[in-house]
Amino acid sequence: MGTVIEFANVTYNYPLTKRPAIKNLSLKIEEGKFYGVIGANGSGKTTLCALIRGFAPSFYQGKLEGKVLIDGKPTTEYGPGELALRIGYAFQNPFNQISGVKDTVFEEIAFGLENFGVPFEEIEDRVVDVMRLTKIEQLAMKNPFEMSGGQQQRLALASVLALNPGIFVIDEPTSQLDPEGTESVFEIIEMLKAQKRTVVLVEHKVDLLAEFADEMIVLKGGELIRFGDKQEILSDISLEEKGVQLPQYAVLGNKLINKGIALDYIPITEKQAVEVIGKAVRQGGAS
Repeated sequence: MGTVIEFANVTYNYPLTKRPAIKNLSLKIEEGKFYGVIGANGSGKTTLCALIRGFAPSFYQGKLEGKVLIDGKPTTEYGPGELALRIGYAFQNPFNQISGVKDTVFEEIAFGLENFGVPFEEIEDRVVDVMRLTKIEQLAMKNPFEMSGGQQQRLALASVLALNPGIFVIDEPTSQLDPEGTESVFEIIEMLKAQKRTVVLVEHKVDLLAEFADEMIVLKGGELIRFGDKQEILSDISLEEKGVQLPQYAVLGNKLINKGIALDYIPITEKQAVEVIGKAVRQGGAS
């Protein structure tokens, strides 16, 4: 797998700010992998997404030092709209992504394809396919603004999927959703992972990242403090001292170890917790 996104010593300041939103960031994102992005509020997660999309500095302006490269080419060298077919982006609030000029879900999904001049016959096929994939075909004739938050987020993801980008950047898609809505959105995210799409997902619900991500990007104050394998990072209890939320199963595992329960490793998912704690109990793990 090759590198599709690279940050080469990137520092970025929004206009009229003294403190960089991203500072001295260098990392490489490989094709076909799922990256979870975590960190406290204000750590630079949304700015990271804006830099990948090329919106910083082209839309937000500000000062960019270093280079953000997509497929080896700096984002500053792409023309207007060029990255839109390569990188699909889903907003934190799906309301911001709905155009407001279309009356039905079908038309809303087709809107982006129309803007890129896709032939009508192909648009119809792609919209039907993506509605089926995202399980919203029964909502085809519904007004987007009459849908629930979870349905709107599925619509937003469907609109991005219809463009068939190779890279998905998704910024906290479940932050305003209830558990049912969250589950429905992660069904789509799970599908993207199964399809080996490149996914960069910002998400506060770290237990879900523990299930789906391959690698983790951890930010604090605009700086990269950890990057790599999710098992190693999400089981590192010292990150809590830096304001990083860890999976509940990792916190539980660490507490059991501190109470003298000999665990083979700190779990980060429910499946791992059942396995490793069950084994310790069977072996009479108290020291």
